[in-house]
Amino acid sequence: MAESPEEVAVLVQRVVKDIRNAFQRNPHIDEIGLIPCPEARYNRSPIVLVENKLGVESWCVKFLLPYVHNKLLLYRQKKQWLNKDELIDVTCTLLLLNPDFTTAWNVRKELILSGTLNPLKDLHLGKLALTKFPKSPETWIHRRWVLQQLIQENSLPSLVTKGNLGAAPVERIHRLVQEEMNVCSEAAGRYPSNYNAWSHRIWVLQHLGKLTIKVLLDELSSTKYWVSMHVSDHSGFHYRQFLLNSLIGRTVTDSNLLLQNRMGNVQNPSLLKEEESAGAAAACEEEQSVDLPHCLEEELELCTELIDTYPGHETLWCHRRCVFYLQHHLKNRIPLLSAVVSSVGSNDETLNNSHYSPAISHMAQAMDVDGLNESSSKQVYTQETKRLKRAPVQDSFGPEMEYRFINEVLSTCRDVDQARFATAYRKWLVTFLGQ
Repeated sequence: MAESPEEVAVLVQRVVKDIRNAFQRNPHIDEIGLIPCPEARYNRSPIVLVENKLGVESWCVKFLLPYVHNKLLLYRQKKQWLNKDELIDVTCTLLLLNPDFTTAWNVRKELILSGTLNPLKDLHLGKLALTKFPKSPETWIHRRWVLQQLIQENSLPSLVTKGNLGAAPVERIHRLVQEEMNVCSEAAGRYPSNYNAWSHRIWVLQHLGKLTIKVLLDELSSTKYWVSMHVSDHSGFHYRQFLLNSLIGRTVTDSNLLLQNRMGNVQNPSLLKEEESAGAAAACEEEQSVDLPHCLEEELELCTELIDTYPGHETLWCHRRCVFYLQHHLKNRIPLLSAVVSSVGSNDETLNNSHYSPAISHMAQAMDVDGLNESSSKQVYTQETKRLKRAPVQDSFGPEMEYRFINEVLSTCRDVDQARFATAYRKWLVTFLGQ
């Protein structure tokens, strides 16, 4: 085994070269890991490549990591020169072993900005690092920086990779979103309550997915099974709460914009006619076709099923509180919104004489603010009623149903924690509804 500095340098250089060769032989490596091996038993490379898995024998890490770490620091201190290829190899090796070393990521940022390094390779490197260190904050931070570079207008046309040659920018962004969703799901499965992974997933939806209703609904559907298999993972349920909030906020905001446009154009029939014939109006109607109360009712049903199946998990009860809170507040928005829309739909004479009063104008303005800042969840947007001209929905999942559910849990459960959480939820209901 190497002991002198010269022998260590020769060993490390060989290992770094073996890692580079491994990526050249198989660019589809999807996982890295350490192979428990206290000593070098054979005169062979400690880098093992089996199918798409890359392994590093543990005995070489104590030589490899300090060497590449010091070498990169000497380069940053301008005490040692490294060419671009050496920088790529050294930082790659270092980050696979210690992805929270910020300096290495910063060096790779400089290489990307100079055009030396393809940003997609850094996404792949970060994905590999997350298979071994799924909660690495520096890796997630650098990943967001790379994605920001990719979605810039000047960067998109230069992306030419196998499988997306000639693809439109919209298609590329869609592929990036799908890839990030997969990376986040894998990282969340490898580390419980992986807050960094779920926060990154939210960031991707906000900056790449643009929080469209279709994306939000797809995410609600795709994460349902995951949270059902991880009933104690609060981060996963918090992500679903974010989806529900965003879905309600997006729908209510679009409805308010539609309401304001109709109120402004009702005094100018020609503008209203042009608006109704425009394609933008059709897109707006399509956005509003989501049935918000049904989404929340399904979420409550999911909570009920999981609480009955897996008793004694506080995460499920906390999630139920949030869903009921959203449902309760959205329920109070429906009559007001329906009344204002109906008044706008009436003829000009009736509108000017009776309906369009300062009080209703004030209510519409207040509702607009609440819709932006406070997500609610009992609003119905169906294909038959896209314009929201409907009566209030019956509260089939109101407080009475919640109290009934709590009583059933307390009367049948034998789990001490389950009874404690049910009692706490009932106290919260009494306090919340009494405000």
